[in-house]
Amino acid sequence: MEFSRLFTRQEAEGALPLVRQIVADILRASRRMKEVGENNLDFPRLQQELEENLRELVDMGCYFRDWNFSVGLVDFPTIIDGQTVFLCWRGDEEDLAWYHGIEDGYQGRKPLPKS
Repeated sequence: MEFSRLFTRQEAEGALPLVRQIVADILRASRRMKEVGENNLDFPRLQQELEENLRELVDMGCYFRDWNFSVGLVDFPTIIDGQTVFLCWRGDEEDLAWYHGIEDGYQGRKPLPKS
C-alpha cells in the first residue's frame, strides 16, 4: 500500500489540533444530516461540508475511518520498527497514544512505544 505521506510521531502530534477541529466538524455535519434527513433543504449543504472536511484530512495525508460517524477515528501512516503502520487517534482521546498494523485495524491497536 502506498501513501501520499508518512508522518513522524511529532508531525502527527503537531497536526492533532487541526485534525481535532476537522473531525469535530465532520461529526457535527453528520449528526445534523441525520437530524434533518435527506429531503431537507440543508442536507446538500451539510453533505458538501462533510465531504470538504473529509477531503481536507486526505489532503493532509490522514485517513478518516469512522463511517458510523460516532467517535471520529483517524489514522496517520508512519513507520515504527521498520514497518509501515498507522498511528491511530479517536476524537475522544486527548493525545496520540496508539498504533496498529495496516491490516490489523482498530481492534489491533497497541500502545505507542516510548519515545
